[in-house]
Order: sequence, then structure tokens, then C-alpha cells
Amino acid sequence: MEPILPPADATGPAAPADFEVALVSLNQWQLAWRRFRRHKLAIFGSVLFLTMVAIAIFGPFILPYDPLAEPTPILHCVGTNILANTGCPPFNDGHILGTAGGTQEDLLTLVVNGARISLAIGIGAATFATVLGAIVGGVSGYFGGWVDTILMRIVDVLLSLPLLFVVIVFAKVFGYGDWKVILVVFAILGWPSIARLVRSLFLTLRTEVFVDAARAVGVSDLRIIFRHILPNAMSPIIVVTTLSIAGFIVEEAFISYIGFGVNSLYNPTWGNILSNAQDDIIVGNWWWPLFPGLAIVLTVLGINFMGDGLRDALDPRSRE
Repeated sequence: MEPILPPADATGPAAPADFEVALVSLNQWQLAWRRFRRHKLAIFGSVLFLTMVAIAIFGPFILPYDPLAEPTPILHCVGTNILANTGCPPFNDGHILGTAGGTQEDLLTLVVNGARISLAIGIGAATFATVLGAIVGGVSGYFGGWVDTILMRIVDVLLSLPLLFVVIVFAKVFGYGDWKVILVVFAILGWPSIARLVRSLFLTLRTEVFVDAARAVGVSDLRIIFRHILPNAMSPIIVVTTLSIAGFIVEEAFISYIGFGVNSLYNPTWGNILSNAQDDIIVGNWWWPLFPGLAIVLTVLGINFMGDGLRDALDPRSRE
């Protein structure tokens, strides 16, 4: 007769709990975002830059003044003995940043509307330069041979052209002071450096195993360039594009300051606002050059912080 065993549940020790470990697989961009958001200066720079973009987009619809309208001339600033032809200081008669000397225009309105053109030139020129540079550099680095030789010689010629001289010539020929002409000139002179970067990346990536596998199954060359190699080269391209925005903003301010950039009669920019302010600095109008100059500094600083964060976040050798 078999012995009757006691039930296994009552008095025996409890079985150890079986915990499951959930593993989350993150792709390259998710890892980059995790590294980027830990970069405090990059987050600060991104917020600063996006704030300037939001001000440029929505600010002109909120402010009550028209930047191109001629204000009613006054002799003295309201409530003071200061002559209005040298500009009125901040917080005078509702003008938060003061007024520009001579023209007596609201300075906040000028700076906000100037942000539109300055940022449009910087972002637009960087975007066009990146697209054109990526195409030329990708084709050159992938095919090599005579294609690479011809395209790189064109790049060498464009890199040898002086920026200021070319901008002056294009402005005179295609319409002086047109911001779209300035944008196109910056893009034409900006894409060769990006093309060189993309070419060097393609020279390395075209020898990888996944490219050989794509060729083996009959994938076309253009599809390999734009669907297989280019996405793997996007990290340094994004960083260079971001930093080039700041460079183009500073270049526009420089050429507008010396009188060869955007015409202030039609479109205010931070550069031509500074240019118009230089005559009144000596009479004590410190607010006219201060605020557009501060806008340039904050925008460029934010872009540089954001670019540094992107460079660290998109570096595959960086560790968590």
C-alpha cells in the first residue's frame, strides 16, 4: 500500500519568485536623444534658439507697430527734454526697447522683424547648402574616378572665391539689397565644404559589407547612395548644418553692417539695424546697437550650444 503524501502547499517553504527582466532595445536616434537631453547646455541652447525662432514667426503679428511705416515725428521724447532725433530711451511712451534715432521707429519692432530675415537667411542657406553638398559629395565619394575629379575641382574653385566680393557682385547684378539673393549666394558658397565632408564619409562607407550586399542583390547606385549610405552619414552632416546656421547669421550681419547686405528700406535685419545705429552711438544712443547685437549673440550662442550637444550625442563612440 503506497504512503499518502501531505499536500505540498501547506507547510513547505515558499518557492522563490520568478522575476522577468524587461530589456528595451534602443535604436541609434533614441540613444542620441537620451545623450542629448542629458547635455544641459545643449538643452539650454535649443530652448534659446527655438525661442528666437518663435519670436521671429509670431512676434510681428503681436506687436502694434509696422516696421516699415513712417512714424509721426516728434521734437522731444515724451516727458523728457531729450531730443527725439537721437532716439528715445527704453520704456519711453510705451516703447519697451526705446526708439531708433532719426527715424523714431520702435526698436523692439525692428529687432523682432529683423529676426525673420536674419533667421530665414541662416536657416535657408544652411538647408540648401546641406542638400546640394550632400548630393554632390555623395555622388563624388561613391563613384570616384573622373566623376570625383571633376566635382572636387569645382569645389576647389568655389572654395577659393572671396565671400564679400561675390556677395557684392551678385547683389549689384541681381538686385541690390534683396535678402533672397543673399541667401542664394550663401548657399552657393556654403555647399562645397559640406560636399567635402560627405565625400570623405562616403569613401569610408562605400566599402562596408552592407553596401556590397546591396550591390549583390541588384540595388541601383542611386538607391544605395540615398537609402543605404547617406542615412549612415547623417550624424556629422546634422552637426555641420546646425553650426553653419550660426555662421550664416553672423556673415549676413557683417555684410549688412558694411552696407552690402539686405536693404533696410525694405527688410530690417539685425545687421542693417546695427549699420543704421553706428552714427548715433556717439551721441549716447546705446540702446539702438545693444539690442540687435544682443539678439545676434544669444541666437549664435544657442546654436553653438545645440551643435556641441548634437556632436556629443551623435558620436557613436560616446558612452552613456
